[in-house]
Amino acid sequence: MSSIKFILHKPQLSENIGACARAIKNFNFNKLAVIDPKPTFPNDKIIATSVGAKEVIQNCKVYENLEAAIKNVDYLIATSSRFRNKNIKHIDLNELTKIDFSKKIAFLFGSEASGLSNNEIVYANCTMQIPTNPNFKSLNLSHSVIIVAQVVSSLVKLKRSNYKKSQKIKSASKKDIQSMINLCIKHLERINFFKPQEKKPKMLENLKSIFYKMDLSEKETRILSSVFASLAKKKSD
Repeated sequence: MSSIKFILHKPQLSENIGACARAIKNFNFNKLAVIDPKPTFPNDKIIATSVGAKEVIQNCKVYENLEAAIKNVDYLIATSSRFRNKNIKHIDLNELTKIDFSKKIAFLFGSEASGLSNNEIVYANCTMQIPTNPNFKSLNLSHSVIIVAQVVSSLVKLKRSNYKKSQKIKSASKKDIQSMINLCIKHLERINFFKPQEKKPKMLENLKSIFYKMDLSEKETRILSSVFASLAKKKSD
């Protein structure tokens, strides 16, 4: 349970933050992260609506951006009610049975007002949709969290002994992947790869998407980083 984290991206309401803390504690989870919350964090309303989950709020980490929040995550699942026209894997709630819960897993939830943008989705290994009435897909943030928490809790208990991490292969964390991507971008900028400039944001989004959805090991990220560095050296020679 301690390897699973719930991340709220730019939550708007104190009541929802508190309710989300209560929701994950209901199912024995304790890791909650908040990115750039609109209300002051923490505040009395958040603590009040968390009811008996005050310690979840006290231990909750607040981040300025998504990259910082997922540095130590192996596999990121972004929740979304919308299908994205991107080359990223989409799963339903019942397909969580295929997830390796021996890894450090994080579930990302968008803000109440706008959900997650494509720029945030690119950091995910896959997107997940909670099955709802197709004519009324809108779910309250805390309701989404409690549905996912209940399903994951059941699966972890069921599959706890099914997965054993190899001692020889260690999955790359998001921090490892970020470092590799930053190195790649640095060298691409050096050779003026991103042109025309107005297309650079979309090119960066697509580049990040390619690497984040790959199930890379630490060794593979080191190899790719060496490749990028060697190519840059070759170019400068």
